[in-house]
Amino acid sequence: MRVAVIGLGTMGAPMARHLIDAGHQVTVHNRTREREEPLSALGAARAATPAEAAKGADAVLTCVSDTPDLEHVLLGPGGVAEGLASGGLVVDCSTVSPSATADIAARLGERGIGMVDAPVSGGSEGAEKGTLTIFCGGADSDFARAGEILNAFGSRITHLGPSGAGQMAKAVNQVMIAGTYASVGEGIALAQAAGLPIPELLEALSAGAAASWVLTNRAGNMVDDSYPLGFKLALHRKDLGIALDEGARASLPMAVTQTVAEQEDELVAAGHGDEDVSAVARLPKRSAGLPA
Repeated sequence: MRVAVIGLGTMGAPMARHLIDAGHQVTVHNRTREREEPLSALGAARAATPAEAAKGADAVLTCVSDTPDLEHVLLGPGGVAEGLASGGLVVDCSTVSPSATADIAARLGERGIGMVDAPVSGGSEGAEKGTLTIFCGGADSDFARAGEILNAFGSRITHLGPSGAGQMAKAVNQVMIAGTYASVGEGIALAQAAGLPIPELLEALSAGAAASWVLTNRAGNMVDDSYPLGFKLALHRKDLGIALDEGARASLPMAVTQTVAEQEDELVAAGHGDEDVSAVARLPKRSAGLPA
């Protein structure tokens, strides 16, 4: 397929590489144009605007930071909708508002363009390995067309309903991991304060009911008090805002999510927003007088 990839950050760049490796004809565009260069060296074409990237493409893959960015990239001046022909497909791997996604999909549909919301889980490791979990929303026919693209970097791809359903599922995912990050951070702080042998403890925990992706992949950050990306804490806080908005619409109390969001606000204000989200461990460690 001829695929344009717009947004070449921690997740988007590996996705583009996997599409190139799978034999697709890839054109790339990024607001910071220098990020296009490594992919150009692998054979991707470069485009000056989203519209130029979309021209002649069968599908456009987007992976941008937030809802306003996505709307601008797709429907703003020089956006994808100006270049992608009727019959084209947008596959959006950003994490954005479910209700905004449904609206964007409807507006693209008026131009004859299909859309699948396909936010991902699995972190930078999953993006690099091509083993991401992908939550999808959209029409059955559009989901079927998106499969050839998503299979290039996903290992579990699930269609959950109409436009916005994938984004709602990602909100659920972010709520669940929020509590996990916070509780693993508190547990690490408690273990260090008690003087337990950390390597042996982590091995034991990983074999029991406390086992989780966060424990396996991020406990080392928390032990070492080093928080390389990963996934930016500030972006996770943005995702929790989406989830809290959806919870409010459903009159659903979300006390744990609200607490973690407030902790992340404190860390962002202290200058830690660009660190991995596992930096939530800084707060209990600091309270216990541990290095943080």
